[in-house]
Amino acid sequence: MTYNWQQPDWGQFTFDAHALEEVLTAYLEASSRLLGMLMALPASVAMEFNVETIAREALGSSATDGEVLDSRNVLAAIRNKLGLNSKPENVHDLRAIGLCEMLGDARKSFEQPLSASLLFKWHRQLLSYRQDLASLGHWRQGKEAVVILSGPIARQRKHFEAPPSFRVPPMMDQFIQWFNSSSEWPAMQKQGAVIRAAIAHLYFESIHPFESGNGRIGRAIAEKALAQSLGLPAPFSLSKTIASDREGYFRALEKAQRKNELTSWVQYFATCLLKAISDAEQLAAFIVSKTRFLEKYSASLNERQLYVVHRMLGEGTNEANMGMNARRYCSITGASKATATRDLQMLHRIGALKQHGSGRSTGYSLNIGLQGDL
Repeated sequence: MTYNWQQPDWGQFTFDAHALEEVLTAYLEASSRLLGMLMALPASVAMEFNVETIAREALGSSATDGEVLDSRNVLAAIRNKLGLNSKPENVHDLRAIGLCEMLGDARKSFEQPLSASLLFKWHRQLLSYRQDLASLGHWRQGKEAVVILSGPIARQRKHFEAPPSFRVPPMMDQFIQWFNSSSEWPAMQKQGAVIRAAIAHLYFESIHPFESGNGRIGRAIAEKALAQSLGLPAPFSLSKTIASDREGYFRALEKAQRKNELTSWVQYFATCLLKAISDAEQLAAFIVSKTRFLEKYSASLNERQLYVVHRMLGEGTNEANMGMNARRYCSITGASKATATRDLQMLHRIGALKQHGSGRSTGYSLNIGLQGDL
């Protein structure tokens, strides 16, 4: 079996433009709709959307690579990076600090051409805490083959073998030249931006130029390509969508690394982007609704109620995750059951909560009503 980089047409990727026309047009329409939606957001809401989008990208990219980060550390690292805190917050996870540093730099520098020095910088930012890496901030070295395996040791399955280390520098020179020149190709404008981003991600992952961190950097490169076509950092999280179906992502990647005809890969990638845009639209609507909800009710709430409401709001756009009952209220606030019941009933009475069930089964959810019309 040969891999894409071992084939004579390596670097000369092809695709069926006609077969991709429908999904690429859908991306263009969806991204235009999202940008229009975001332009209408107040500045404070837009900033919250930006922070949450970066957080989703950080959490999703790490999860795709098998690392689980605490969202509180990630959010604190992002706020520190963006200078949103008068006093920097303590972040206890060096992985979160490194990833948010790299993502922040990637978003800030999206207009800059790609270069080896920029990629080395991202690698150092991402993995500066890794004392075990022999090639931090440099292309990988060594004579051992880099093989992607899965399964128990006795029955491991080989998914991919990357090029030997001595081939990485010239391959990366070729990749960087392709990435920078392709941004000017007429075929890569508008809908073609998806094709460019999809190829860039696969191209980079197939070279696998670093000792570690290739997945996270590769997804940042894809977002850089999209940002260059949009004219601003991507206002959606590709990695969150990928992480929601890791197995599907790795299957698609493995299949695409067998050949250099990439229609199926671009189709998969574009479908991920459509889901990411839909999620971003829901996030924007949720943040607007949350802002209006707090403006309406905050002044009427006591300290316990306000704390619980913020906890419920922090659990996101899925109403199933925003449930509350007296027992949980007691656990969160330390209040007695009688106080919890009284607080919840008052929140229901003023319209902040919706009640579900009765008696011992009484539960509540936020009466937030997502705002589709911004």
